[in-house]
Amino acid sequence: MHSSGPHERPGRRSAGELEAAVLAALWAVEHPRTPAEIQVELGGRLAYNTVHTILRRLYGKGLVLRDVDGRRGAYRPARDEAEMTAQAMHEALDRGADPIAALQHFVTGLTTEESRALRKLLGQSPP
Repeated sequence: MHSSGPHERPGRRSAGELEAAVLAALWAVEHPRTPAEIQVELGGRLAYNTVHTILRRLYGKGLVLRDVDGRRGAYRPARDEAEMTAQAMHEALDRGADPIAALQHFVTGLTTEESRALRKLLGQSPP
């Protein structure tokens, strides 16, 4: 069950959800996007300033790169989605006290197809 924090308005999306939505909009195309283009892609539900703030935060975290064209700035992802997901998984494992136990729990939730792909990848890796 989700509970709102003391400063969170009901129905309001978290910063992480907004960052994920902006990153998804950037991954959806092969070229840099301006804050206005991302705002349109997200259906105009967010104010331009909100989109711009999210992009600045992502830039500060090194998750997006900024291309400057005059006064206009366009943003693109620093890594593709798979690379970013892998990095997040590594960081999660590094935070835990027992990464092997975490991996054991993780693999029990894999689909048959995911398990097969993982076994194939591990078979290709050096010991």
